[in-house]
Amino acid sequence: MVHETTLRDDLAVVLLSGGLDSMLCAALAKESGKQVLALTIDYNQRHKVELQAATRIAAALGVVRHVILPIDLRAFGGSALTDDALAVPGADTTSDAIPVTYVPARNTIFLSLALGWAEASGARHIYTGVNAVDYSGYPDCRPAFVAAFADMAQLATKAGVEGDPFQFQTPLLHMTKADIVRDIARVGPLVGIDAGMSWSCYDPQLTADGRATPCGVCDSCALRAKGFADAGLIDGAMSA
Repeated sequence: MVHETTLRDDLAVVLLSGGLDSMLCAALAKESGKQVLALTIDYNQRHKVELQAATRIAAALGVVRHVILPIDLRAFGGSALTDDALAVPGADTTSDAIPVTYVPARNTIFLSLALGWAEASGARHIYTGVNAVDYSGYPDCRPAFVAAFADMAQLATKAGVEGDPFQFQTPLLHMTKADIVRDIARVGPLVGIDAGMSWSCYDPQLTADGRATPCGVCDSCALRAKGFADAGLIDGAMSA
């Protein structure tokens, strides 16, 4: 049976956290000519300041719509990002263990929400900034996870079972953090963004006048610093 196409090739839902990776995903979607629906999840994370970065980026890109969706994962805890009783550790390059900053099933939850919006809006493309090279060792950043989720999406949605599949875009999957930094520098002027609009730190510190500044020692800060250093570029990160 031949089914009519109902999903739009020019429309994309982009998971936009406010960090470097999601910023580049949104920029690449825009560069490719897609209209962008930006989805930011307010999961009551410790580094809630990233929501401000996501708002800056979405506005600069001129997205069709930016939704900040609240879902309180502190009700579950289980991560240093959702439980103040757990400290955010400094970067550790010697351990292969999954770090305490891993949020249980976070990418599964986020992609499910993005999938729901994509089907409701008719967007064929779903962009996520998962990365399997310079990352923190989270299990839900691996290629096998994304492939499995994409298979599930075709079984779980009306569009999928009617033969109109969603396309999961992971343009950063095999990029180093330096590659990501360089590509932001390349595409940024074309779409109106720069790396300084983004936020990476898991453990923001407050200045005397109440501004948030990066801690400089958490894993996310370390990965960002290494990316800029390896790329030979200067980080223009903004304080919130």
